[in-house]
Amino acid sequence: VKILKFKVVGGEAPNAAQIAPKLSPLGVNPKKVGEDIQKLTKDWKGIKVMIQLRVLNRDAQATLLPTAAAQVIKAMAEPGRDRKKQKNQKHPGNLTMDQIKEIATVTKAKSKAKDFKGAVKEVLGACQSVGGMVEGKSPKDICKLIEKGEIDVKEPQLRHHLLFPLFTLMKKKKKKK
Repeated sequence: VKILKFKVVGGEAPNAAQIAPKLSPLGVNPKKVGEDIQKLTKDWKGIKVMIQLRVLNRDAQATLLPTAAAQVIKAMAEPGRDRKKQKNQKHPGNLTMDQIKEIATVTKAKSKAKDFKGAVKEVLGACQSVGGMVEGKSPKDICKLIEKGEIDVKEPQLRHHLLFPLFTLMKKKKKKK
């Protein structure tokens, strides 16, 4: 099993020069993989997203790994753009704190943060980098309010309830041995 990761623009087939040198030695058809990636990323039109290719026995499976910045841009619900005509576009959208928390729960698995509060601050940093606002305020100001404790950021409890039965099953299996 060989795993490859690279960024592509959503809704477009990646450049053959980008993927062919990585896929051809593995015996995978780059054109077919490009079409699969285009179908997979059609909802992310115009946004750069991370793709993971898992190659096993000359068969490539593409998986979408959206970054925090890509999810922030998508949450702003901006219309698609033509990359060739509009360059270095800022995204002056406005997000709610609930949307930020939702994005943080999705990205927490691959986040470097120790806790959920750190993951929320990472998403706020991504929001700052793309030029967005959070509830009409700068993301930097929201980070300062979180540090002072004026905004309470807790991980949604629903997520723990979904994982609890899984942990209990794992414990029961260990006890039987």
